[in-house]
Amino acid sequence: MSGFPEFDYHDDELFVESVPLKQIAEKFGTPCYVYSQSALTKAYQEFDAAFANRDHLICFAVKANSNIAILNLFSQLGSGFDIVSGGELQRVIKAGGDPGKTVFSGVGKNMHEMRMALDVNILCFNVESEAELISLNQIAKEMNKIAPVSLRINPDVDAKTHPYISTGLKENKFGIPASEAERIYQSARLYQNIRFIGLDYHIGSQLTELEPFIQASKKMLNLLDTLQSKNLEIEHLDLGGGLGIRYTNEILPSIRDYVSTLCTSTHQVKQRLLIEPGRSLVGNAGILLTRIEYLKHTPTRNFAIVDAAMNDLMRPALYDAYHEILPVNKNSGEIKDYQVVGPVCETGDFLGHDRQIGLMSGDFLAIMSAGAYGMSMSSNYNSRPRVAEIMVDKNTTHIIRQRETIDQLFSNEKILSH
Repeated sequence: MSGFPEFDYHDDELFVESVPLKQIAEKFGTPCYVYSQSALTKAYQEFDAAFANRDHLICFAVKANSNIAILNLFSQLGSGFDIVSGGELQRVIKAGGDPGKTVFSGVGKNMHEMRMALDVNILCFNVESEAELISLNQIAKEMNKIAPVSLRINPDVDAKTHPYISTGLKENKFGIPASEAERIYQSARLYQNIRFIGLDYHIGSQLTELEPFIQASKKMLNLLDTLQSKNLEIEHLDLGGGLGIRYTNEILPSIRDYVSTLCTSTHQVKQRLLIEPGRSLVGNAGILLTRIEYLKHTPTRNFAIVDAAMNDLMRPALYDAYHEILPVNKNSGEIKDYQVVGPVCETGDFLGHDRQIGLMSGDFLAIMSAGAYGMSMSSNYNSRPRVAEIMVDKNTTHIIRQRETIDQLFSNEKILSH
């Protein structure tokens, strides 16, 4: 057993659904990302079912994985979207997503992005500063539009996660303190082209405990009570995202327990609930498939040098993140302690340290739990083309992103004439 339901061994060979990963590697080449359509669908449906009869909208956080085939799948399942750029908005539209079920987050929305979002009538702007609100009001006035807005509240709650992905502390760049937000809501008359429709918070990513969500919800509800006592109507509460996934042996709340906690903590209010899951929808639905180029043995360390690198999967280098690494075929070679590293010219180019695994040159490896922040954070560092993406549906494989070519890397560059 691999521990990942849609990725499992049969006769010592690792499969995704009903397809051997070795077959995918040989057909499409490596490195490549491979996703299970079943895992994506099950994760969304588990979120949806957990709300039962509570009025809700699930807005997939596009930054976690922005492939349009994945966005299209979620759209067909009924999902809305949480975006943080104009480019992500255009991806949602290209994928058939509904702008009317899309919320626009992020601290640095520019004027062009605001106009684009107003033009397609998105559900809501999650505004993160008073300066942003002033700009949005002016642009909406110029367009003769009314901009729907939630203020993103910074609840000053410790998410107990990696500091780079913690977003709900007062020293973070995100959100507005509750006291300041209260003043802004009560000054609504100053913003003639703004309609305040919601309250929003998001405290971080890869959270493994429910208590921070409960604390943040209480602070939001206190603000809601204050606003409603002053006859300010709030239509929805956006409770953000951030539920973690299992990368190794983490003990995590289930999706059902997470949603149940959010519903229980807000049971006394009638507002629609929005959530913005990203990693928890796609993280364990995807892997990075790679091939061992060389095995290098030194007096102090053994290196498995693979064809995937930090430009393909940034998380280990950026966060020192752990990803399970499984052989596509078991029992290949003598088990040794390996450093799994890529070809990029950085000592930080690693995918895993100190892995006890039996390997031979030419073997394929699966870097697990790579469906979130894998492809979406990839780059062309060292002039490496970005990899292919493959979707598996039962026993059928679909290429959902062609492997980039070197010519495509050069296509927007120009030699100066002398």
